[in-house]
Amino acid sequence: MKIAIVGATGAVGKELLSVLERRDFPVSELRLYASARSAGRSMVFRGEEVAVEALPEAPLPVDVVLASAGSSISKQYAPIWATQSVVIDNSSAFRYEPDVPLIVPEINPHAIRGHKNIIANPNCTTAILLMALHPLHKAFKARRVIVSTYQSASGAGASGMEELLQGTKEFLAGRAVEHKTFAHPLPFNVIPQIDAFQENGYTKEEMKVLWETQKIMEDSQIRVSCTAVRVPTLRVHSEAVTVEFEKPVSPEAARAVLSAAPGVDLVDDPAAKRYPMPLSATGKFNVEVGRIRKSLAFDNGLDFFVAGDQLLKGAALNAVQIAELLQKPVAI
Repeated sequence: MKIAIVGATGAVGKELLSVLERRDFPVSELRLYASARSAGRSMVFRGEEVAVEALPEAPLPVDVVLASAGSSISKQYAPIWATQSVVIDNSSAFRYEPDVPLIVPEINPHAIRGHKNIIANPNCTTAILLMALHPLHKAFKARRVIVSTYQSASGAGASGMEELLQGTKEFLAGRAVEHKTFAHPLPFNVIPQIDAFQENGYTKEEMKVLWETQKIMEDSQIRVSCTAVRVPTLRVHSEAVTVEFEKPVSPEAARAVLSAAPGVDLVDDPAAKRYPMPLSATGKFNVEVGRIRKSLAFDNGLDFFVAGDQLLKGAALNAVQIAELLQKPVAI
């Protein structure tokens, strides 16, 4: 396939390049696009330098566009790219359009059928949650989900990581910590706001988890309440999850389901101090799940903890997996 990465120099763009290489994706030609100020740079793919081009206002000469340049760019250009290419978009621009598939390949690959050359990648928080929730939902029928997230600085892109690193230096030197990317200084702090507040008191990030869970799992009855919190880690989003199920469930049964789930690593040995953490999940394709225990709030309930690299399963990996689906439609 001829592949283009739009937003190639950003945090997700760099991961897209790495994932294509790590998964040995069959790339016959690679084009890298970014803003005009990044044009002329080069990036290395499979040992060779590839020049970064300024993004043209025209269709791109490729089979698949992996877009990660933000929703405003996608809204403006994706319909143009889609006249000649399949666009896999990492922004929120098209996720809620009824005729645009929102895909997590381990969960709903069949939904890619009938796409009109634009396919949406889900919000990173939702993708990581559903890797654990969906197999349990299939087995025990989830009805209510309460999730509290611990989202890393890289969820805000390269600028978020840089602000955390620079702010940490300023804090340790006793200087005032400046902030632009986040609502407040992030070093040695947690911020219970990600994205803008909505009329119902939830942030848009929190509402995305509800909207996208219902769309991907094809279940408008499942109820989700989320509190999204930014924490001072560089990579990996973690989530504390409580689920009420229709069917009886036990931690042992849940472990059996999750141990067989694709894309999931069961890390659940508290006696040995083994549980999901950002340090162990960083750079991993699979999502870690552990701390599985019976809920004290619901009769048919479970509590568990999830950690997943949001630059990978929450973004770049999921996009490349969607591109892989396009290669083998018979398996969908």
